[in-house]
Formats: sequence, structure tokens, C-alpha cells
Amino acid sequence: MQVATGTVVNGKIVVEGVALTEGAVVAVVTRGADESFSLTETQENELLAAMAEIERGEYVTLEDLLQSLPKHG
Repeated sequence: MQVATGTVVNGKIVVEGVALTEGAVVAVVTRGADESFSLTETQENELLAAMAEIERGEYVTLEDLLQSLPKHG
């Protein structure tokens, strides 16, 4: 798993300095033109750890989450 920054060029995301396998599935987080997006090293490590958990199947599905919520009515 790796975190990379890219730029949209002609409608495609261009990532420089990172080798990506053809057909690789990627997640994209966007920001507005006037918003910054930065993580501390600790935050980046936490994000990578959370992403690894998801890849291992260690997550709660939406259905399970909704079932766990208290019922109101």
C-alpha cells in the first residue's frame, strides 16, 4: 500500500514518481481548488493501517452497522 499525490491532466489522474500496476484499483480523495489536504506522519500511518485492515476484511458492513444502532420510534 502506498500514498501518492497526483494532478488531473486532461481528465486523467497523473501520479509522478510512483509505479502503479496497469489495472490497479486506487482510492482518490479530492479537495477543492482553495482547500489544502495534508497529513502528519502519524495521521498517514493511521490511514495506511486502516486501509490495510479493510484489505484484510476487518471492517463492519453498512448493514451490520445499521443493525447495531438503537431503534427509535
